[in-house]
Amino acid sequence: MPVFSALTTLDTREAAEALAGALENLEPEPSGVGVFEIEDGSGQYEVGAYFEEAPDGIGLALMAMAHGARPFVISEVPDTDWVAHVRRELQPVEAGRFFVYGSHDADRVPADCVPLLIEAAMAFGTGHHSTTKGCLLALDRLERAGFRARNVADIGCGTAVLAMAAAAIWPEPVIASDIDPVAVEVAAANVAANGMADRVHCVEAAGFDHPDLTARMPYDLVFANILKGPLVALAPRMGQAIAPGGKAILSGILNTQADEVAAAYKMTGFGVIGRDELSDWTTLVLERNE
Repeated sequence: MPVFSALTTLDTREAAEALAGALENLEPEPSGVGVFEIEDGSGQYEVGAYFEEAPDGIGLALMAMAHGARPFVISEVPDTDWVAHVRRELQPVEAGRFFVYGSHDADRVPADCVPLLIEAAMAFGTGHHSTTKGCLLALDRLERAGFRARNVADIGCGTAVLAMAAAAIWPEPVIASDIDPVAVEVAAANVAANGMADRVHCVEAAGFDHPDLTARMPYDLVFANILKGPLVALAPRMGQAIAPGGKAILSGILNTQADEVAAAYKMTGFGVIGRDELSDWTTLVLERNE
């Protein structure tokens, strides 16, 4: 059965979320609506709606005009087995000692690695994106240099691949959080599939706003692989959440945005001790000043 998408962009999150809410009252009703920050440094937001039958083009046009959005682009999405497609396209990823793979590649896991199983269907950060790989490489280097974290949080965890990586090399429990309830379910499923259900605790939260997260402060290490805007907004809270001498590994940052993020964290007591670029993306390793 064909699926239709309708996409537009707006200049602010507030306007995008207002349009997304209005779309839910459209007839025929969309089967899903989402708001996403466009990761190109433009500061714009994309609103996407998906329909199981052809949408009302006139209704969409009027709705876009009413909310100051650009005209919707309506497309028919090919009927594709996306999980099978992803399995064909995604190859295992090696990042330092870590080996991120799907079960279809279980026979390719090296004997001398730290294996992290992420199924192809769990598409919230499989390790293939440069941001996730950059965080894994940063973690590997920190540990090899003698750093040990006894209290770790993964904020905006997606699949929880970073939380699981920390749990795989250190014995203490790790907490992982995401604002998206579906991502939290995915994270918990991945944690269970890797035999870490008693080691990685997954919660739904925006930033550190969960009692389980605040109860464990201060942290020795915090991952935050999100986007520039949320990272900058999180900087003051990060300064409170991390112990003196503790580390933060940040990504989801375009290379052109890295200086701005680093400056925001400098204001809250952090210094940059590592900075790596992979493709268009930067990973920052920060240390909270004593």
